[in-house]
Amino acid sequence: MIKVGRSQFGRGIFATRDIKKGELIHEAPVIASPKEECKYMLKTVLADYVFNWDDGYAIALGYGSLFNHSYEPNARYKLKKKDLVIRFYAYKDIAAGEEILVNYNGDPTDKQKLWFEPK
Repeated sequence: MIKVGRSQFGRGIFATRDIKKGELIHEAPVIASPKEECKYMLKTVLADYVFNWDDGYAIALGYGSLFNHSYEPNARYKLKKKDLVIRFYAYKDIAAGEEILVNYNGDPTDKQKLWFEPK
């Protein structure tokens, strides 16, 4: 259903087949980091790949940290804290070959400036 490929943003996630709106694209397990440990992680390359998680951060495993940002996303993510996973769903129909993009603010319609500059 998805693969890693070259994107205008570096690496990205691309559809290998048509994906319908609402379809589950990927379920990424996470490693949650308590707040007191975050100051160390944020000084590393991992800072570019974290999700806000309760009072700390989480690193998404699998393809989870490779979805790029857009204010016009075709996918969305939902944090499932009890299950320690992030689920990525198609926000719109996605054509095979299309890059799958999420809004890093969480809400696909949120146009607020990000807390960092995406690369």
